[in-house]
Amino acid sequence: MGEWTGAGFPSQPRSEGVGESVTVAGGEGGPTALRIMLGGQLRRMRESAGISRADAGWQIRASESKVSRMELGRVGFKERDVNDLLGLYGLDDEDERKRLMELARAANNPGWWSRYGDVMPSWFNNYVGLEVAATLIRTYEVMFVPGLLQTEEYARAVVQLGKSFLPGDEVEQRVSLRVTRQQILTRLNPARLWVVIDESVLHRPVGGEAILRSQIEHLIMWAQQPNITLQIMPFSSVGYPGTGGAFSLLRFPDGDLPDIVYIEHAASALYLDKLEEVDEYVAIMEALTIAAAPVSATEGLLKEALARL
Repeated sequence: MGEWTGAGFPSQPRSEGVGESVTVAGGEGGPTALRIMLGGQLRRMRESAGISRADAGWQIRASESKVSRMELGRVGFKERDVNDLLGLYGLDDEDERKRLMELARAANNPGWWSRYGDVMPSWFNNYVGLEVAATLIRTYEVMFVPGLLQTEEYARAVVQLGKSFLPGDEVEQRVSLRVTRQQILTRLNPARLWVVIDESVLHRPVGGEAILRSQIEHLIMWAQQPNITLQIMPFSSVGYPGTGGAFSLLRFPDGDLPDIVYIEHAASALYLDKLEEVDEYVAIMEALTIAAAPVSATEGLLKEALARL
C-alpha cells in the first residue's frame, strides 16, 4: 500500500471469530489487541450484571463515555479502575480476577513500535498493534510490493517517493519500522500472509531497476515460505470490478477482536469492521484470488519479470 499501512480501532466489537484464546505471556497479542480483549470482557460482565455504563462510570469516578471507550479498547486501563469494576460486577473467582488484572497490566505495556513514535502517526501506532495480533492478513496491492514483503532498499525508495524533504534519520527510522514489522512472518507462531499483487508492480522500477530486481528475487524467496501465499494478477486478466483499489483484511484468534478491513489514504486510514462490510470485502478478496494466476504460476511470473529487467 502507501507509506503507512495503518488503521484505527474497530467502532464496535462483534462476536464472530475462530474462538481460540490469546495468551498474555505469548507476547504476540500486542497492547492494542489486549485492550480490546479486556474491554470486551468487561462489557459482557457489565451487561450480565445488569449495570449501566453510567453506573459503572460512577463507580470509577469517570463518565459514561469513558466506560464506553474502555470497553472498545480505545484507552488504557488503570488497574484500580479494573479492580473496582470487577467488584461492582460481582466477580468472586479469585483466579479469574487475577487473570484479568494481569491482562490489564499487559495491555498497558508499550509495544516495541513505541520507540518509533516520533515518525509514526497515532493511527498507525494502533494498526501495528493489531497487525502483531493478527493470525491471517490478506492484502490486495496495485501500486507497490506490500510493506511486509519489501526489501530494505525498496522500502527506502517507497518512503522517499515525493518526500525528498524528509531528514535522513527520519527516513531510516521509517524504513527500520517497516522492516521490523516483518518479524510477524518469522516469529515462532508466524502470521499467515496471503497477497495478490497486480503484475504492474513487477514492472514499476521503484528506486531503479537494480532495486526492483533485488525486490523480485526477495519475493521469490518469500513465496517459498509455508505461511506465505503470493499470487499475481496478470495483465491478461480483467481482474475483479468490485474493488476500488488496494486493501487489507486482518483476522485474529479471539472473538473479541473483529475482522478488520483496512483501506489506506494519503494521510489517514479507513477501517471497516461491521459484519456486512467485512463480508463484502471477503467476497472481493476471494474473487481476486480466483481471477489471479494460480499460486503454482507465481514463481514463473516472477522469473519472467526478472528476465525483462
